[in-house]
Amino acid sequence: MNNSLYAKIWLVIASLYFYAQGSGKFFYIFTFIVLFNYVIGTMIVRSSGPLFRRLLLGVGLFENIATLAYYKYTNFFLENLNAVSGHSYSLKNIILPIGISFFTFQLIAFLVDCYRRKVEQFSLINYLVFITFFPQLVVGPIVHHSDIIPQLEERQQRLFHSENFMRGVFLFSMGCAKKIALADPLTAFAQGFYSDVASADSITAWLAVIGYTFSYYFDLSGYADMAIGIGLMFNIRLPSNFNSPYKARNFRVYWQRWHITLSRFLSDYIFRGIYKKGRGSFNFYFAVMVTFLVSGMWHGAGWTFILWGILNGVFVCASHFMYRNKIALPFALAWTLTFIGIIATRILFVSTDLLHAGKVLKALFQFHEFAGLSAMGIAKEIVIYIAYHLYTCVLLLIAACIIYFAKNSEQILDRFKPNFRYALATACLLVLSLSQMTTVSDFLYFQF
Repeated sequence: MNNSLYAKIWLVIASLYFYAQGSGKFFYIFTFIVLFNYVIGTMIVRSSGPLFRRLLLGVGLFENIATLAYYKYTNFFLENLNAVSGHSYSLKNIILPIGISFFTFQLIAFLVDCYRRKVEQFSLINYLVFITFFPQLVVGPIVHHSDIIPQLEERQQRLFHSENFMRGVFLFSMGCAKKIALADPLTAFAQGFYSDVASADSITAWLAVIGYTFSYYFDLSGYADMAIGIGLMFNIRLPSNFNSPYKARNFRVYWQRWHITLSRFLSDYIFRGIYKKGRGSFNFYFAVMVTFLVSGMWHGAGWTFILWGILNGVFVCASHFMYRNKIALPFALAWTLTFIGIIATRILFVSTDLLHAGKVLKALFQFHEFAGLSAMGIAKEIVIYIAYHLYTCVLLLIAACIIYFAKNSEQILDRFKPNFRYALATACLLVLSLSQMTTVSDFLYFQF
């Protein structure tokens, strides 16, 4: 065996070990699923009979969707069955395996592309690296075979690339700082409000919902930066996942910039399977709504997620309607309405149920703390509040400046040069992250 093969085997073993640490009880099922999909995909590629290929695809899709449905939706189904029927079926003690939503979509995309003859024959070891590569395995980015496997077959990729390694460390440091210095404290503040909505005032409510909106961006994009950075250290380029989404002036653009690899999957395998050019506007808007309904169900098992998907679909349809009819709002108004919509959908996303979401919305507009006060009195209350919550307010201000005025990670990385300036920036970001690393903190998307 050559050194390249040894390296790939080591990488697969390391990735499997990494996964086993987080979902040990699911590890053997995960390994079986990965190998099963390789066998099905290989048979589809090698087969010529259309009926047999369609049957193989059906078997593969059923296995993936059924596994995801069992782990993610069984208790949701039982809860609603109990509510409708009056029975009291016991809920299952099911622990959601880490990353199941992400690697299931990768496997589905792989099988469908095999069926569409977009996949050429390749080795088992390359397939295993593509599926199990540990930086993207549990929270994305969601990669296609065409993103990874051609790189594994390039001779140049097998050589150590010092600049890629340095770029990777720099990007990893940015992701760490996003997660630990910004996302975690903002999430902690927001969760304090969401866990006790009734006792919170309106200022806290507004800061919390904005803070959660910011923290989800820094948490998920921070993980993406870390994953892409580690990939570069291994000389593997993972696809970009965020492109300044909160700068978008409408939801059509927002979803082109937010969780880009998820949007790509939904567009390629859901939307384009429904929408056919020439069938009119109804078909287009119907395809958009179904796509976002699937997105909501993919994110979680609950009516809040379903409504979240529907609401996003409505906003995207409205954006497309305006775009097609050349209706343009002033940028400031368009951006403001878009960000209000993003906050509204985030409230649904993080609330435990629809009643909880209603309480959060109500808390935003109570303003009990300002009752009977003059304008000067209200200003004084706000100043006192800021003084008592200075750390959180400063973090929100820093977060807002980064989101709206700074270049995003990809733009910064494009300007990277292996010099002292970037080395110092990397060291400072890592020291900052390590100094804040006092407790174990999950990534928010681990629950999906």
